[in-house]
Amino acid sequence: MRVLITGGAGFIGSAVVRQHIAETGATVINIDALTYAGNPESLGDARENPRHVFEHVDIADRAALERVFREHRPDAVMHLAAESHVDRSIEGPAAFVETNVTGTHNLLEAARGYWSKLGGAAKERFRFHHVSTDEVYGDLGPDDPAFTEDTPYAPSSPYSASKAASDHLVRAWHRTYGLPVMITNCSNNYGPYQFPEKLIPLMVLNALDGRPLPVYGRGDNVRDWLYVEDHARALRHVLAHGAVGRTYNIGGRCERTNLEVVHALCAVLDELAPNEQGPYARLIEFVTDRPGHDRRYAIDDTRIANELGWQPTESFETGLRKTVQWSLDNPEWVERVRSGAYRQWIDANYANRGRAA
Repeated sequence: MRVLITGGAGFIGSAVVRQHIAETGATVINIDALTYAGNPESLGDARENPRHVFEHVDIADRAALERVFREHRPDAVMHLAAESHVDRSIEGPAAFVETNVTGTHNLLEAARGYWSKLGGAAKERFRFHHVSTDEVYGDLGPDDPAFTEDTPYAPSSPYSASKAASDHLVRAWHRTYGLPVMITNCSNNYGPYQFPEKLIPLMVLNALDGRPLPVYGRGDNVRDWLYVEDHARALRHVLAHGAVGRTYNIGGRCERTNLEVVHALCAVLDELAPNEQGPYARLIEFVTDRPGHDRRYAIDDTRIANELGWQPTESFETGLRKTVQWSLDNPEWVERVRSGAYRQWIDANYANRGRAA
């Protein structure tokens, strides 16, 4: 099997690539533009494997995408390339529209042109798997039922709006042109190799540096947390067994407030890397909330559990411990991604927020 994976040097994409190479006999064609969060080092041993082919291509480049399809002739596409950080989308939404909406359109058209010329078994087995987020559903109140695949879309941020648009495009290409697609919507991912703008790696690195741990508002926003290796296995499972035209929610069954997450990782750090100045929780600092911050996300994963037999294997506690331990064991990777661009972003996003009232 030949699988084309977009965004394969990113956080979730690299986990999918690593698993495909380590656990299957598939050949992976890895497309990535290598923007700030794309890092070939995140591919680990897969990077030099002869079944891994890297193409430095931006999905904004339609001609380059068509060349990749012609030359590599994939049996399936797993589309993970995306701009994905809400805070960045608030500061600069245009890049999110360009990549998540226009880029997805380009990929759909390149895939459709390739698929339409296939014949027989090759055309029958081709799949286009679009990977999306639970943020397209908007937010929930404290007692609202979790998101199902039938929850109406109500995105709140430029990021989630761009992903909602991409989901709609994928469904339209299935209904209008017959392209054999499937969609997954996941909850918050965490784990090794995550770029340190996201909550958990940011807090781990700040804590180890003795810097403040900035928590938005009062820290009472709730997210469901999904360990990235669990997510990667779910994506592979959907590709292999999911029904064409079907959507599947993927969650970790681990709802936590942001403040609970930060306290939990501080406790793990207190155990694994104790600081002589005292518990890491002393560094927690509440800062002004971001605009339009969704209150709660929660995933109902009944469909993927019942129809496909998938469920997560990591609890939040085991996944968080593995994540913190990985950060402690891989300081070289951490230091290499903490570039000037990363520092500039952190300073721009947090320096002027001030303490929450």
